[in-house]
This record gives sequence, C-alpha cells and structure tokens, in this order.
Amino acid sequence: MAQDSSTETSPLLRNGEVHDSDDEVDPHVVRKSNDKTNYTGRAIVLYLLTLIFIAALVVLLGFKEHLPDQILPWIGELPREPTRAALAVLDVAPVIVNLPILVRYLYANNVSAVDLNSRMPGHVDIPRLREGKVGGFFWSVYVSCPEIKDAENFTEPSWRVRDTLEQIDVARSLIDKYPDTFQSASTSEDVTTSIINGKIASLLGVEGGHQLGNSISVLRQYYSLGARYLTLTHTCHNAFADSSGPTAPLHNGLSPLGRRLIDEMNRLGMLVDLSHTSDETAIQALNYSRAPVIWSHSSARAIHDVQRNLPDDVLRLVGSGPGQKEAVVMVNFVPDFVAVPGNASVASVADHVEHIARITGKDHVGLGSDFDGMNGAPTGLEDVSKYPALIAELRKRGWNKFELAGLTGANILRVFQGAERVAKELQDNHTLPVYDLYDKRTDIPRNPFEL
Repeated sequence: MAQDSSTETSPLLRNGEVHDSDDEVDPHVVRKSNDKTNYTGRAIVLYLLTLIFIAALVVLLGFKEHLPDQILPWIGELPREPTRAALAVLDVAPVIVNLPILVRYLYANNVSAVDLNSRMPGHVDIPRLREGKVGGFFWSVYVSCPEIKDAENFTEPSWRVRDTLEQIDVARSLIDKYPDTFQSASTSEDVTTSIINGKIASLLGVEGGHQLGNSISVLRQYYSLGARYLTLTHTCHNAFADSSGPTAPLHNGLSPLGRRLIDEMNRLGMLVDLSHTSDETAIQALNYSRAPVIWSHSSARAIHDVQRNLPDDVLRLVGSGPGQKEAVVMVNFVPDFVAVPGNASVASVADHVEHIARITGKDHVGLGSDFDGMNGAPTGLEDVSKYPALIAELRKRGWNKFELAGLTGANILRVFQGAERVAKELQDNHTLPVYDLYDKRTDIPRNPFEL
C-alpha cells in the first residue's frame, strides 16, 4: 500500500520526523532525537566561554599597566623593562649584521685552527652570537685595496681576486664546520628558513669593487659562489666608481663601466652596497639602480662629521616617497665614525639610528656594526653579545616592537626581496648578461680581426 508522502523521509536527512515503533527496525527511517537539544546546549556553553574570554581580554588590556612583565608578551605587548623588551624583540626578529672575517690575519686562513665555540680574540664567536641573539649576518669576504703606482689605471696586476676567493673559501668552510650553528643562505627565503630552524643565516658579501680585477665576469663567479652584495668601492677608487677615501675624485661618481656593473648586479639579484663610496657615487647609484640598494655599514654625518658617514642630502633620497629610492642604511659602530675619540657609546650609536630614521623613515634603517672589522668598539657595545643593549636604549626612546623588528632584520630582508623581484623581472624579460670590458685593458682583442 502506498505511503502518505507527508510521512515519507530520505535516509540522507537528519531532521526526519518520529514514526511508529515499527519504523525502528527500518534503517532508512531516521527518528527525531535529542540532537537539537544537545546542539543548543553546546552553543550556550561556547557562547558563555566566548563572553568570559572577551571579558578577560578587556580586563587585561584595560589594566595592562598593572600586569607583570612576564604576562605582557602573552597579550602582544612588550615588557616595560627595556632589556626584557629588547630580548623579546630579538626572540622573533634576530639581528642581521655585517661581519668581516679576521681568520686571514689571525690564523693564516687555517680554518682547522679556529675554535668558534671558544672565546675568540675579537668581537665574534658562537657563544657571544647566541647571547646577542644574532639570527643572521653577511660574512664579509674583504681584502684590502692594492698598492698601485698609477692611481688612474687599474690594469697593474694584483692578487686581489685570488685573495677574495680564499676569503670565500674561509667563510664557506667555517659555515660547514659548524652546521648546528650556521646555515648557508643565498635568498631571502633561505634567511627566514634558517632563523625558523634556529640557525644563524650566513650570506656572503664582497666589500670592494677593487676585488673584481676590473671584470664583470668575476662578479658573476662571486655570485655563483654565494656572494649577495658588492660594495662598489672600499677606501680606494677603482675602475667602476669613486670612493670616499681619496680627497680628489677620479670619475666624478660612477664610471661608464660602473653603470654596467650595476646593470649586471640588478640582473643577478646582487645588492648594490654604497658604504665607502663618495657622495656623488652614492647619488648616481641611487638614481641609476633599478633595484633597492643598501649601505652595509654607514652612519650619519650630521651626528659625527666625517667623510665616511652619510650627509643628509643623500639620506633624503632614501624612502618611500616621490623621488626617493627603496634602501636601508645599516648603522656602523666604528668608534671613529660614531663620535669624537673616547665618546662612542650605546647612546651615541642610537643617536645615529634615530637621525637616519627621522630623515628616511624607520623602515629604512638597520644595523651594520662592523664587528671584527674595527679596532675597539663603543662603550656598551663591546662585542656581538651586546646587541640587546642598543635595542633596550631605543626602546627607552619610544621605538615600538614593529619598528625594532624592522631595525634588527625585517628592513634588510625587505630590500633583499626587492632586489630579487627586480632580478626575476629582468631575467623573465631575457635581459642579457653584461660582457663590457674595462677600456684600459690591452690583453683582450676588441674584435676578432685583432686575433
């Protein structure tokens, strides 16, 4: 006999109606149960718990000035005590620094003789890196400027390319020697991954165009070995650009080959570093580079008037506004560049940080230090373990956790990512490598008919 359609139900329905007791043996018939009552009860409990949580949050936020420092991080606030606040920032935003290597001079490049787990004679070793909460740094593969007879012709042979390759070997060997501490990084993503893994991200930087042997081809080989920035000059002029070291300019900024060098750096994704360059070189490079640039270790001339520091008119070209370039100025700690002799301190370094930040914005300042690349250190910043002291000083001056996190690492990572994006665009557009030669070289024929 046909069923009344009003009592028919589907086995897929969960809100069927109650049927006669005979229906209980039919698996296709769903009885009305207490599910609705249970659901209502759970909803009420969840609602009450939500209200309790909101009320507790309101109380915490409303009376957070009365909460102990240990509780504040749980509600997204920094501890009031500056040193605790500094450590809290560095827990999630480790410092990225520029670290020259003294192994060449102290150990004749014998990595086997170096014990970074013990206290080293300079500013840096693994225990102090950990104490200072350093999350990453550039290993500077620096070698000094050559002594040349003709200051306007750089074809005189030197061993600087060989020496740079040895420094790269030292850096990579030390990274490999301590795999529980260091992790090689060649991209911004690698840096983030290293920090997440609890390792110190290790990148390489070449601190001077004189280390290229006048050859853009050498730049490409350094890049393939892991170098991710090149300082256009050190304390000497070179075939590419003028330095802040000599008093008289040579190229009045960038040479034509220097512009082509920047073209290739942009194509590769290698950061253009303007520390040590003359003011004119810096201005021209800022205007010419398609990618963001860095100053790996430079301070403010308005705070301490030395040629090595940046003047305000250059700083005003850095920022996110019209006519400004995306860049980061990583503050130098070298005492002679920070203050008059004997006066360099945590406070004076903080003065440089704040001055640069006032002009460029806090998104465009970082920490460069130059530990193990300088004689002495500011009082209170004697080695890499002392970074929290500087963060604490800036916290006292009103910097919030986001600004401090930018200073200690996020700003340089953003600039690095910007350089990577430009490189990808250029490579996606099939931009060709640069093969221009230094015009004073005579060892390579300029055309096949000279062979």
